[in-house]
Amino acid sequence: MNQQLEQEHEVFLLTLTKGGATVQRLPLGLPIEEMGEVRCKQLQQAAEILGVNGLKVLDFPDSGLDQMDPRVIEQAIAEYINEIKPAVLVTLPVHGISGHPDHLKTHAVVKRVYFDMKDNGSHFLKRLAFITLSEEIDTKGGPRIFYSQKEQIDCVLPVRPQDLDAMTRALSCYTTSPIPVALVVESVKSSIAFELFGEDFKPVLHDLTHGLNAKS
Repeated sequence: MNQQLEQEHEVFLLTLTKGGATVQRLPLGLPIEEMGEVRCKQLQQAAEILGVNGLKVLDFPDSGLDQMDPRVIEQAIAEYINEIKPAVLVTLPVHGISGHPDHLKTHAVVKRVYFDMKDNGSHFLKRLAFITLSEEIDTKGGPRIFYSQKEQIDCVLPVRPQDLDAMTRALSCYTTSPIPVALVVESVKSSIAFELFGEDFKPVLHDLTHGLNAKS
């Protein structure tokens, strides 16, 4: 995101839940609703540090997306896409990186919305990208983290020191995250990988908007 903004692309964030169901609420003695408000404020602080063009936080049930009618989620996503009209839509890969059911559901509904909107005339949509990891990460005894195979990777962006600094400052706002900032930084190392759905680039791209006329 830091790089895209530096290149004068617009960056908008949409999150489907406030994240209140995290187990981090238990030591704090907070119910899900209150914890959601705490995490929402932390996300807003992180977005301000990054300087994104917009952030929208929906209030669908955290850890409960798999129990919802997917059409309700799809409608909310489609409404935001129509509002900002992105050229590149970025979401989680099929394995969700963490394997969390909410992440798996998010992948599925975003992919369906992307192609449904393109079929119905939303020609501003040019590329569907899945942000992912390109190798296995040692979580130091924590939950397993999934990654994409080398042949699935279509774009690799170098991560510069200033990008790591922006990421660290933004994630430091998220004090209720169960994943330590240091582990996230370690997972990134020197590059960020993407799968580009329906596209195959070998050698891989080093620009997420390569070949696109519209800005993301």
